[in-house]
Amino acid sequence: MSRYAETYARWKADPHGFWATAAGQIDWISPWDSVQAKVDGLDRWFVGATCNTCWNAIDRHVAAGQGERTALIFDSAMTGTKARFTYAALQDEVARLGAVLQDLGAVKGDRIIIYMPMIPQALFAMLACARIGAIHSVVFGGFAPAELATRISDAKPRLILTASCGLEPGRTIAYKPLVDEAIELSPHKPDKVLLFQRPEVTAALGGSDVDWDSAVTAQRRRADCVAVAATDPLYILYTSGTTGQPKGVVRDNGGHMVALRWSMEAIYDIGPGDVFWSASDVGWVVGHSYIVYAPLLTGATTVMFEGKPVGTPDAGAFWRVISDYKVKALFTAPTAFRAIKKEDPEGQLIGKYDLSAFKALFLAGERADPDTVKWAENHLHVPVIDHWWQTETGWSIAANPLGLGKLPVKHGSPTVAMPGYEIHVLDEGGHEVRPGILGAICVKLPLPPSCLPTLWNADERFRQSYLSHFPGYYETADAGYIDDDGYLYIMSRTDDIINVAGHRLSTGAMEEILAAHQSVAECAVLGIADEVKGQLPLGFIVLKAGVSKLPSDVEKECVKLVREKIGAVAALKTVITIKRLPKTRSGKILRGTMRKMADKEDFKMPATIDDPAILGEIAEAMKAHGIGA
Repeated sequence: MSRYAETYARWKADPHGFWATAAGQIDWISPWDSVQAKVDGLDRWFVGATCNTCWNAIDRHVAAGQGERTALIFDSAMTGTKARFTYAALQDEVARLGAVLQDLGAVKGDRIIIYMPMIPQALFAMLACARIGAIHSVVFGGFAPAELATRISDAKPRLILTASCGLEPGRTIAYKPLVDEAIELSPHKPDKVLLFQRPEVTAALGGSDVDWDSAVTAQRRRADCVAVAATDPLYILYTSGTTGQPKGVVRDNGGHMVALRWSMEAIYDIGPGDVFWSASDVGWVVGHSYIVYAPLLTGATTVMFEGKPVGTPDAGAFWRVISDYKVKALFTAPTAFRAIKKEDPEGQLIGKYDLSAFKALFLAGERADPDTVKWAENHLHVPVIDHWWQTETGWSIAANPLGLGKLPVKHGSPTVAMPGYEIHVLDEGGHEVRPGILGAICVKLPLPPSCLPTLWNADERFRQSYLSHFPGYYETADAGYIDDDGYLYIMSRTDDIINVAGHRLSTGAMEEILAAHQSVAECAVLGIADEVKGQLPLGFIVLKAGVSKLPSDVEKECVKLVREKIGAVAALKTVITIKRLPKTRSGKILRGTMRKMADKEDFKMPATIDDPAILGEIAEAMKAHGIGA
């Protein structure tokens, strides 16, 4: 029997009491004056309290006698390297690195940019910043120099922490030249660059560069945890801005800890000592929340994996990690499972591994199409939980809370609102729409703990970006509907709702249908300009490995399927087979870029694209169908 309804009702009846109770799982240096209050016109949580996130993630477990419990498991499929760190060992690594940062001039409130691959030192760096009260801003390793430079200019870091290289299947990316160029481009110059040398590529050090290993090895001091206000920033995480200027999402210390700690047990059913694996990257919000902070705040074991779901070495990579480390729950993006499904459609590699400890799969980061969810359910025989959240929120807006007792699954839905979130679906005029009607998904203010209180040095931009369109609400920029049972359905970004001859249609609904075709591994649908109907949908499909049908036949079948399921009003007449979809390094499909190509609009090469050559292949495929330049 699920305790969800009772829990949500308890939050709604007394939000402050609910979060004050949840805050009891966190150590505070001094208590709050107000659980929630307005500060400079913006909603803040645990106002007046002081705390330290690193203490709660590491030191308190050691103090409680759990120092020999495994905190971190590192597994690099790229190098064959494996390592384990206990909570006591992690405490020593982080405290020494914190002392190094202090010796390099970093003090409470300073910003530190972390530009690192998926290695333990990236996690050490984040926690060391939290320990000394510095504000970290992780930038995905390998980001182009111009993009890194904009973040340096905005955050104005005292230090940059980096490594000599990052590793991708088939290539090595030297980071130091990228960092040097970014510093050259930025008007702000950091005092020092602390560089961790990897054996695959070593970097020559310049005048302001410091060798990581030498500095840490020579460090005899251990930095203490510095008291910060609960409302002080823990980190800045930049997300793309529509103006080309990235938005620095701010995460505070106090509310962040409370919400993440609550989520681990209530949503993921993970407690102290359990092994949790988030197959993401520390450069993204999932890596911040569920590789680094939430598992450690809980006293669980977190897995850090350097590799890919396929190709390192095969589509069994995930099952190998789950088997080797007795992973209880995996959190990854649906795109990872579509890649696995494409390479191993019958799931034959799953049977090679012992998955007896594995209890649940969680999917987020993009829409989890029902076909992929069903494939995972059928082959893994564990609950497959779709949940929905954003960089801005830091944790789930909607989920199926496994720890409170699983609710019935409805394929295509991330289930229901979590405590703290009162979700409304609104029309353009700000009026609530009926169940089943598509609209803008909004959250009634105030947002719960861990959600962004503002943007870095940009309060007004925060208000304009998120709060101005629908007064009294946070605008998620996602579109969807709520059914009669209160289940939420995310259909697309609001700018992916297309208008075909006056009919508002969701590209996500069409993608669901294409994904269900037995020959289709992945797909994307976008709206392109049409002189007569305003917009028309255009479909792209990637075929599963081993499909014997002609691509043209599959394309025709896909067009027919959409016509049967949605009707002629969908007006999907063209589906194009391509080898792969263009994606960001976090797995999001670059639909906006593809639309601009189809509409012959100028576009800037996305900084986050994982392989720029894909766009050339897609342009040729479009051209063969008479679309685009």
